[in-house]
This record gives sequence, structure tokens and C-alpha cells, in this order.
Amino acid sequence: MVTVSSTYSPLARGQGGSIEISVKDNGPGIPEAIKEKIFQPFFTTKPTGQGTGLGLSLSYDIVKAHGGELKVETVEGQFTRFTVHLPLLAS
Repeated sequence: MVTVSSTYSPLARGQGGSIEISVKDNGPGIPEAIKEKIFQPFFTTKPTGQGTGLGLSLSYDIVKAHGGELKVETVEGQFTRFTVHLPLLAS
């Protein structure tokens, strides 16, 4: 099962705010041994030639370039949750 949620956090008028998007699954989780590597360019758990290992690395860079954060929370055998936190521009 995959759960997607979002939260909007407004600030005072004209000061922007932030949005948080969370994607959680009930899969096998990410082993601690590779958790720290998943945002590195070209890291993949797929066999050679079957994955570029750029998806999470590019996503991380794009979110950072917009002043945000991309985090992962995982428990082996239970779940993985990716959370994107982005600031909103003042209106």
C-alpha cells in the first residue's frame, strides 16, 4: 500500500509558507547499510546495466535548489517514507 499526503503551512500574509509532501509504503524498507547512499549519484541496487542510479540524486538536487529538503525515514520490514519540504514564495 502507498500513502501520499500533503500539508500546507501558511505564514503571515505576504511571507510565504511551506508545503510538505509525503509518500509512504509498507514495503520491506531500506537496509541501514545503504540508507546513507541512496541520494548519491549513480548509486543503484539493480544489476549492472539495469539502472542509472540518478533518480533520487536528481530529485534531491532539484529540491535543494528550490530551498527545500528531501528526507527518508525507514524501518526494515515495515515501511519507507520520503518527505519533500518546500518553501513557498511570498505573494
